[in-house]
Amino acid sequence: MTQVAIVYHSGYGHTKKQAEAVQAGAAAAGAQATLYAIDAEGNLPEAAWAELDAADAIVFGSPTYMGTVSWQFKKFADASSKAWFTQKWKDKVMAGFTNSATMNGDKLSTLHYFFTLAMQHSAIWVGTGLMPSNSKAAQRNDVNYLGSFAGLMAQSPSDSSPEEGPLPGDLETAKLFGQRVATTAVKLK
Repeated sequence: MTQVAIVYHSGYGHTKKQAEAVQAGAAAAGAQATLYAIDAEGNLPEAAWAELDAADAIVFGSPTYMGTVSWQFKKFADASSKAWFTQKWKDKVMAGFTNSATMNGDKLSTLHYFFTLAMQHSAIWVGTGLMPSNSKAAQRNDVNYLGSFAGLMAQSPSDSSPEEGPLPGDLETAKLFGQRVATTAVKLK
């Protein structure tokens, strides 16, 4: 069975909700999808590292804070240099997702950070593969309303609870993204 590891940091619960939707999509595509939460100190349980090494795909997730990943995710990324040194993650499928309070919020900078991290690990990057909802008839809850190709984006208002955001359209986009990551990993396995 294809193993998809979703490693993420969530400051307030919105990015966790997005991670769960990515997981549901990957599972719907037949993968064993596992969530690995980076804690408030930027750490993963030691056993999680071996599971990331064994995964066929790794999906990165972080809220966008001040135009890039959270410091907790950055700490994880720096710690991944041990896997980088021996190229343990070479040729794995990798992808990324982010959430911020504003429609733009410099989320693309966060996705570029993930992409660069994946390239450092000699991985194979997967974008959304979804056309944007950008016509006059488009509604906020349409799939890929935020129009991202490089990775998954979601938006949750700053005063919303995780129950209120990300919105249903962003979560459906996350499920489709998770499916794409899993099916790509199967093809390359």
